[in-house]
Amino acid sequence: MNPTQYENVNKTLNILQAKMRETLGEKLLGLYLYGSLVTGDFDQNVSDIDLLAILESSLNDQEFEQLQKMHQDFASEHKEWDNRIEVQYMPKLALKTFKTQENEIAVISPGEPFHKKIIGKHWLMNWYMVREKGITLFGPDPKTIIEPISKEEFIESVKDHAKSWGEWVKDMKSKGAQSYSILTLCRALYAVRNGEQVSKKQAALWTIKQLPEWSNLINNAILWREEAKNKQIESEATHAETERFVNFVRDLIIN
Repeated sequence: MNPTQYENVNKTLNILQAKMRETLGEKLLGLYLYGSLVTGDFDQNVSDIDLLAILESSLNDQEFEQLQKMHQDFASEHKEWDNRIEVQYMPKLALKTFKTQENEIAVISPGEPFHKKIIGKHWLMNWYMVREKGITLFGPDPKTIIEPISKEEFIESVKDHAKSWGEWVKDMKSKGAQSYSILTLCRALYAVRNGEQVSKKQAALWTIKQLPEWSNLINNAILWREEAKNKQIESEATHAETERFVNFVRDLIIN
């Protein structure tokens, strides 16, 4: 299986899929790739691998513990991918009801251990991208499982997500976190103005043309991505400007 242009990524995806199928057996209905490996501008040094694993039913305690150990072992054996794998383990029923009710899923993501969380409509953007652009690694077409999502619903979800950034950015102190904040808001603005989601870098270059007064900060954010590998590097000097940018773009998005 060679779903991407990167040989090392394809090898990693094959390993992960094999480990998931060994751990979950027939309970794993499908595995889908999305994120920057699909939208473009994947950076082999810092980008994450984003996956959605669809399950027949919710994980029991034993399955959760087995998956937890699987991810710990994988990170130990493949240190280049430690803290760069994001997987949502989601029962198929949750992908039919996420618009109207919250559901418990299991997640591993950068900066967080394998854990359970309750999610709802706020994650609609993710499922839209899997439905529209995701690559099937295993299982049926995601459109046969994920509830239909209109472009209008996607745009409204982007707007709702943007509203929270005024608070979130206050804690985004490292250069890597500031970069993530700036580029995420660029992508949100692009989505609202153009009706589709592209990579963070594509959206950033577009935003520079739309908001030339912020060009220096956005160009810096592209460079700061490299510093995402060191979460301890803080910069109060740039955080104030980052916060102003995030609030400025958030207001453009929601108003």
